[in-house]
Amino acid sequence: MKTEDCFRVGSILKTKGLKGEMQIYVDFDNLDAIKFDALFIDMAGKMIPYFVQSIKYLQKSNAYLFLEDVDTIEKAALLVRKDIYLPNKLKPKKKKEEFTLADVEGFIAIDETHGELGEILEVQEYPQQLIATVKYQNKDVLFPLNVEIIKGIDIEAGEIYIDLPEGLLDVYLSE
Repeated sequence: MKTEDCFRVGSILKTKGLKGEMQIYVDFDNLDAIKFDALFIDMAGKMIPYFVQSIKYLQKSNAYLFLEDVDTIEKAALLVRKDIYLPNKLKPKKKKEEFTLADVEGFIAIDETHGELGEILEVQEYPQQLIATVKYQNKDVLFPLNVEIIKGIDIEAGEIYIDLPEGLLDVYLSE
């Protein structure tokens, strides 16, 4: 399993007790609605699978976790400050009304003038706006995601239609 085949749901904060129980920070909304019996922990860039013995949700962002074969405080301590992932196939689909511009990561950007630019590799949030990054002609091209530039979004096809300001691509390609 690779990192890109998974989505992050939280991280292990600390051990609890002597029998391997761990407190986790959950930063994925409604994790308790997802049914899973195994998860992955990122250990030095490798996704290591663990079977879940039990998970108890406390508040919105905290839970206690027992994993099979992690039955001592020493074994649990090795997992502290590690990120927890679930396979992408378990990720709930968003309803159209829950879709936000941050969700266009992975969409294909199609410009009215230049045609297909490529896949949106990243969407970064800045204080004033969201910025999308695509790899176009082996250069990282950044453009804002706003009403002036976005002409349409096809959620089903995974495409976003844009009209880049004149000269924006030239700035990146002339380097």
